[in-house]
Amino acid sequence: MYILPPHNDERAPQTGRTYRYVEIYESFKQEIIAGSFQEEQRLPSIRKLAEFLGISTTPVELAYQQLIAEGFIESRPKRGYFVVKLPEPYQALELSGKKPGRELLPEPALQKAHPAPDAESTEVPLYDFHLSKNDFSLFPFTTWKKLHNPLFRPESADLLFYGDAQGDPGLRREIAGYLNRFRGVHASPDRIVIGAEQHLLLLLLGQMLKGEIHSVAVEEPGYRIVPAALAALDFTVHPIPLDKHGLRPDLLRTSGARIASVSPSHQFPTGLVMPLSRRLELLEWAQAVDGYLIEDDYGGEFRYQGKPVPALQGLVPNDRVIYLGGFSQVLLPDICIHYLVLPEHLVARFHALRRHTLFEASASGIHQRTLQRFMQEGHFERHIRRMRNLYRKKNRQLVASLAFHFGERAAVTGDSAGLHVILSLRSRLPEAQLLQMARQAGVRIASAAFFWNAPPETEQKSFMLGFGGIAAEQIDEGVARLHQAWSPYLQ
Repeated sequence: MYILPPHNDERAPQTGRTYRYVEIYESFKQEIIAGSFQEEQRLPSIRKLAEFLGISTTPVELAYQQLIAEGFIESRPKRGYFVVKLPEPYQALELSGKKPGRELLPEPALQKAHPAPDAESTEVPLYDFHLSKNDFSLFPFTTWKKLHNPLFRPESADLLFYGDAQGDPGLRREIAGYLNRFRGVHASPDRIVIGAEQHLLLLLLGQMLKGEIHSVAVEEPGYRIVPAALAALDFTVHPIPLDKHGLRPDLLRTSGARIASVSPSHQFPTGLVMPLSRRLELLEWAQAVDGYLIEDDYGGEFRYQGKPVPALQGLVPNDRVIYLGGFSQVLLPDICIHYLVLPEHLVARFHALRRHTLFEASASGIHQRTLQRFMQEGHFERHIRRMRNLYRKKNRQLVASLAFHFGERAAVTGDSAGLHVILSLRSRLPEAQLLQMARQAGVRIASAAFFWNAPPETEQKSFMLGFGGIAAEQIDEGVARLHQAWSPYLQ
C-alpha cells in the first residue's frame, strides 16, 4: 500500500496505514451522517483545507470526489462544494464508537479550515519562491484573445457541446507534430488522449490496465500524483530509491511491479537527468516483464544547460512507454489541458473504456481550439523560446544569489532544468521550524521531504525554491532574508 508520509510542515498526522484521502473522506462522511453538517452547508475549498492541514491538494480532492460519488456532497461551478440531502441508505445508520478520521479533522479544525469571510487571512508572502508558478509577463495576451474571441460566435456553437472524448482532433495533430519535432516522441494524433488534468488521465489509464497489472513502482523521492491516482484504484505502490542516475533497476526488478513511473528528463524533485544507459535498461525491463513505463516529461522544455534532452519514449521503436505531458508549466495552468501518448495497442482499450463508462471530454473545447490555432500559427514555439530565455536568467540569478549569501554552508542542485532548485543545508532544527522562520521573514519556500515516502532522518535538510513566479528584482532580497533568518542555526 502507498502511504502519504507524516511530516509536520506538509501533512497532518497519519493514523495507522490509512490513505490520507480516506481519513479526510471518512471524517466528512461521519460528520454529515451525524448531522454536524446540514444540507446546503458549504464545505471548505480544496485549497483552504489543504493549507490548513499542511498537505497537498491531491488527498483533499480525492476525498471530495469520493464524497461526490457517494452522494454526500456536490460541486457547484464557481461556488464550491455543498452538502446534499443524505442518501437513503445512510438516513437510518446509527453511529457508535470512535469515528474514523476524527484525529485528523476534529470539529474545531473543520471550523478553522473554513473561517468566516472577514476572518480569512489575506497575508501574501513578500518573497514567493513558489515551486511551480509561471511568469506571465511575456504571455501574448493580445494574440491569445485574438484567437479565442472569434470562437464565441454562432458558427462555433458546436464547441459549446461535448467534444471528442479523446480530445479535439486538430489539437491532437498539433501536439503530435510538436512532440515529434521538439521532444523526439513518436506520436500520432490517434494515439493522443487529451484531458483536463493529469490526475484524471492517470485514473483512466489505471482503469485501462487494472486487472492485468496490480502494482506500480515509483521514484523515491518523486511527484505524488502517479502513486496517489493509482493507489486510489487499489494498485500496490512500490517506492524505489534513486541513485545518481535515477530509479534503480536492480530494486525495480525485485519489486514485482510491471509499471514504473519515471521522470528521466528532469527528475522531480531532485533535478537528475537520466543517462542513456539507464533509460535503455528501463526499456529492456519493461519489455521483459510485459509492462510499461509512464514517462512524466516534467521540465522537458525548460533546460538551461546544454540541449534539451530527448524523451525516453522515442529512443528506440517500442510500445512500452506511456508519455505524460501538458501545458500548465509551458503555457497556462488555467487552460487545464494535459495529454497522454498511448502505445498503439492501448488505444483500443481507451475506446472500450469510453464505451463502457460513457465519459465525456473533460478539457474545454474552446480552450482546445484556441490552443490548436496558437500552435498552428507558430505562437507556441516562439513563446517557449522566450520563456526559456527568461527562466534561464532567473535560474542563474537565483543560483548566484544562493551561492553569495549561503556560501559553503549550503549546496544547490537541480538547477539544470525546470522551475525550481534544491537548497540543501545542515541544521539541527526540524524542517517545520525552519519553514516557520522563513514565513516569519516573509519568504515562501517548500520542504523537499514532502516528496519522500519515508523522509530520511538526518540533519541534512533540503528545500525547494521556485523562481518562475517571483519577480527577478526580488530574488536576491528574498534569499538574503532567508539566510538572515536561518544563519544562526546552520552547521
